Amino acid sequence: MPLVEHLRELRNRLAKGLLAIMAVTIVALVYSEQLMQFLTESVPKCAPGVTSDGGNCAIVSFNTLIAPFSTTIQLSLTTGLVVASPVWLYQLWAFVAPGLHRNEKKYTYAFVGAAVPLFSAGAYLAYLILPISVKVLISLTPQGSANILSLGDVLDFTLRMVLVFGLAFELPLVLVMLNLTGVLSGKRMARWWRAVIMGVFVFGAVITPTTDPIGMIALAGPITLLYLMAVGFSLLNDRRRRRKDPDAELDDDEASDIDLTPEAVSEVEPVLASGSVPEQADGNRSNRLNGYDDVT
Repeated sequence: MPLVEHLRELRNRLAKGLLAIMAVTIVALVYSEQLMQFLTESVPKCAPGVTSDGGNCAIVSFNTLIAPFSTTIQLSLTTGLVVASPVWLYQLWAFVAPGLHRNEKKYTYAFVGAAVPLFSAGAYLAYLILPISVKVLISLTPQGSANILSLGDVLDFTLRMVLVFGLAFELPLVLVMLNLTGVLSGKRMARWWRAVIMGVFVFGAVITPTTDPIGMIALAGPITLLYLMAVGFSLLNDRRRRRKDPDAELDDDEASDIDLTPEAVSEVEPVLASGSVPEQADGNRSNRLNGYDDVT
């Protein structure tokens, strides 16, 4: 396909993806108030007539004049990108797929098929522990101080937690893909289990803002389990690969084992020499000159 045709196809697929994003964004603008209420449910809001004092509740507000407009636009665009992701991801895939080999397409299908449920599970887990995280953070407010939270900050905090949990759940999938492509072996992953588990719990303690261990365990526990499952899958895949090709795990500069044992030599079969000249080829040996077969 000529370069101009590629550029024209890219333009058409980008246009389709942008149209899908804009359509979802317009719908999100219509229901922006409901979306804000849904994403701020984790904040214990003060009831009408109740004053925020200490860590009893919080007041969600807009701190600037243009904050309602900018927050609504930001929330709607984010919703458009997330909800319309199947459309623009498919357009991107349809543009790239013709240049991929069959095994590369197979790995891509497997990666996408596992990445979407894992990310959704991480995002749902983040949404479940958000109320606990917010309550712990608000409880640190001293008496005599009010919790007046910016709605933009609450939405940013919620989206950040959802993205962090969702992307963290993709780590075992990345390890599996590295093993399938031969970059990382299962034995090496198994040797790293102490450091990986320690790093996962430290990551969970740092990334979750709560001071209690609930958030840390809620994030680190499932990732550790998924990591162990990835190690088990990689070990089984390495065993299958060795059975199919004993030299599959060797480096490019590593010599493979070669059997240098000489094979037994079979009995020598007698071979009849063919005549080199017509006088010899007819089998007539009576024309010998001076005892030689060479008639010349």
